[in-house]
Amino acid sequence: MSDAPPAGEEATATQTIPAMVLAATREREGTAVRYREGREWAELSYEDLGRRVREIARGLIALGVEPGDRVAIFSDTRVEWTLCDLGALCAGAVVAPIYHTNSSAEARHVLEDSGARVVFCGGRAQQGNVEEVREELSALEHVVLFEGGEPAVSDDEEEDGPEEAGDEDAGDDETDDDPAAPIALERLIQLGEEIDEGQVDERVDGLSGDDLFSLIYTSSTTGVAKGCMLTHANYQANREMIASVTDIDQDSVTQIGLPLAHTLTRMMQMVTLGAGAELAFWSGDRERLIEDLSEHRPTHYPAAPRVFEKIYNHARAELPPEEGAKGAVFAKLLDAGRRAQDAEHAGKRRGPLLALGHGLADNEILSDVRELFGDRLRMAITGAAPAPRHVLDFFYACGVLVLEGYGLTESSTAVSLNDPEDFRLGTVGRPLEGTEIALAEEDSEVLVRGPQVFRGYWNDEEATGEVLDEEGWLHTGDVGSFDEDGFLSITGRKKDILVTSSGENVPAPAIEARIAASRWVSNAVVYGNDKNYVVALVTIDEDERDALGEETGTRQQNRDLMARQMAEDDNVRLEIQEAVDEANRDLAQVLQVKKFAILDHDLAQQEDEITPTMKVKRDVVYERYRDVFEGLYENDEEH
Repeated sequence: MSDAPPAGEEATATQTIPAMVLAATREREGTAVRYREGREWAELSYEDLGRRVREIARGLIALGVEPGDRVAIFSDTRVEWTLCDLGALCAGAVVAPIYHTNSSAEARHVLEDSGARVVFCGGRAQQGNVEEVREELSALEHVVLFEGGEPAVSDDEEEDGPEEAGDEDAGDDETDDDPAAPIALERLIQLGEEIDEGQVDERVDGLSGDDLFSLIYTSSTTGVAKGCMLTHANYQANREMIASVTDIDQDSVTQIGLPLAHTLTRMMQMVTLGAGAELAFWSGDRERLIEDLSEHRPTHYPAAPRVFEKIYNHARAELPPEEGAKGAVFAKLLDAGRRAQDAEHAGKRRGPLLALGHGLADNEILSDVRELFGDRLRMAITGAAPAPRHVLDFFYACGVLVLEGYGLTESSTAVSLNDPEDFRLGTVGRPLEGTEIALAEEDSEVLVRGPQVFRGYWNDEEATGEVLDEEGWLHTGDVGSFDEDGFLSITGRKKDILVTSSGENVPAPAIEARIAASRWVSNAVVYGNDKNYVVALVTIDEDERDALGEETGTRQQNRDLMARQMAEDDNVRLEIQEAVDEANRDLAQVLQVKKFAILDHDLAQQEDEITPTMKVKRDVVYERYRDVFEGLYENDEEH
């Protein structure tokens, strides 16, 4: 195997996560969390955060949760997620996140496999999914709701009893007879009032780095999701590595919007709180994405590549087209921005002409783009999928650093990350401090070793043995390469390499990412095993469907009818053909997509076609749309 350049001394973790957080709540001042409450933004100070977290921990102890018990959180990204995550950890529990979009069957698997005794549900959809399968979950004892459930009891009701409080039927309420009935979060907190606060400190002090921190279930593209066992030492080591690169301090604001079930978001939550900085939650409204950024004015922003594409499309829609005289002027202004950034990051002074050109560009274009992020963003972080290079380059020229990193759930979060002081766009950065990354000699598979690498899969020693070897190397299944300066690039998954009839290897994910870089495309799935050329299935981005309809004359009120028409419309095909042509540019002939079909609907997690992290389940899509793929090869002899 070939090793990366040295990554520095091994990182160490000296605290558990709950000990770190409680220390921050005692020592830090100012705002810890900012979140939407109705139409207004609300805040929790670090003191408030510590109080709420302790209240939830006491409530869980009152329910009978013991150290090492599993507590699940089945919710979208909201402040209660964070409070209950930290509260469960302070009770000594092991947290098992569930994506809020998961089906009842997917939720059942996590709850059953983990043996969770308590599950927090964010809304009616999640509660309904749990109730649908609850009889199959022998270990599950309590469901706690962020919305609804058995309410907290007022002081008068506790003192006088239900009948004196004016509710003659209260004694017949099913919640009184059924201890397993869902309860409200506030009721949980009320139950905890009987628990001495010192028990929380005892639970936290009793934890060690070797204890389990979380069971995070992989959003597997094949087979059943497996629970990754991550210890406090794993997560703390990785938190310290990432903190050293992101440089989050007490004056920083990190905005989050990705699911907290996703390890990147949850990790950035811990990095932020560990630094005594402010954690800002998005409003939950996709239409308010830009508005949320403008109001929070974050310094750090972790998000999926698709989010940055959305912001890029929003920005480009307000700027001159690439063609014509205006396009030429725009290109020069953008180039001035790029050269100014190059000079700044190289530590060079801008010459008078460049300074003049950059000043003009900044006044005309660049500053407006920075304003979309709230005008003080120091670092945006993305991963989980390749970010389109033109998006990274555009934001870079405008003074917005969108930097890629790489990691897996099995590695806590990250093993490599571009540093704002030392980065290379189009790569996933250098190995983090204390992390070894090597490439297998036979197939360039990325191998990882370091303190953030997980203990193994819960209840699955066989699967653990398949990815963790005797020397401690994690076999990621990804294929990569290093450049001459030690920057890592990920070129695809081993299992996603197609082999044509002529024996040529086709890196499907890389080609798919090039097609999906188009504004109009949400997903592209390449097909061509044992075929003499490559084809693709393409889906239209639902958020851009109206704009594409305006562009092609296919817009109409009935969106389902419009989607079906778009799949067959010649003008729409021309737009998608442009995206495919752009993707094919500079690719070897054997890698180029020769034909494509447009699906009249997007791929959906509910249909088991994509994972919660938006990765395509290739085998499912191949089987479900086999006739579509095979139809692209019919009556054809020209390729």
